[in-house]
Amino acid sequence: MISKLNLENILFLDIETVPETQYFSDLDDVKQDLWASKTQYQRKDEFTPEAFYDRAGIWAEFGKIVCISVGYFNINREKRRFRVTSFYGDEVKILKDFKNLLMSHFNTAKHLLCAHNGKEFDFPYIARRMIIKDVELPHKLNLFGKKPWEVAHLDTLDLWKFGDYKNYTSLKLLTNVLGIPSPKDDIDGSEVCRVYYEENEIDRIVIYCEKDTIAVAQIFLRLRGDSLLTKDEIIHI
Repeated sequence: MISKLNLENILFLDIETVPETQYFSDLDDVKQDLWASKTQYQRKDEFTPEAFYDRAGIWAEFGKIVCISVGYFNINREKRRFRVTSFYGDEVKILKDFKNLLMSHFNTAKHLLCAHNGKEFDFPYIARRMIIKDVELPHKLNLFGKKPWEVAHLDTLDLWKFGDYKNYTSLKLLTNVLGIPSPKDDIDGSEVCRVYYEENEIDRIVIYCEKDTIAVAQIFLRLRGDSLLTKDEIIHI
């Protein structure tokens, strides 16, 4: 029962990713061929590999992380606060700073990570990028040899499925049906690449990422039957 979980033991998170280079032509010939092969099924005959490259951020082998936003609860004498912060800039620094947070504050058996579609995207993406960038995996992301019940990951999409594995519900749709303010009031995931490479506005991406993190926490509260966070309870640090 998620209602029995201690909110202070959960780290809520969201990541934003972009293609590893701005242009397909910036990849070497081998990487271009690998991209063409990797995406052949998705592209079919509708797109060339180059035309499809703006979606490369979806794959950890061809993308990179530009922001990880995290949020956690602090509850003291019935006063509830949700603190939000972000790691952005150089990808290796992002990964190392996130790892240090896990190792120093969310490294025991009671601690859990929570994201929307995290089991299919955020958690494996971060782990793969850490390995690619030679950053040692923290315990919470190292799943080698672990049994399913030993994996300390929560997923609001998974919780919403209620066992229906045919169903996918976006964060935007789920916030709408649950009466939660939408985090997609400026940009959405499809625009992150353009905002990053063409407009160089990382601050907009950070704000967007933090709104998604807050939305994940809000969904989790609704699934527990708890009251939603108010603006006064959200602290940006």
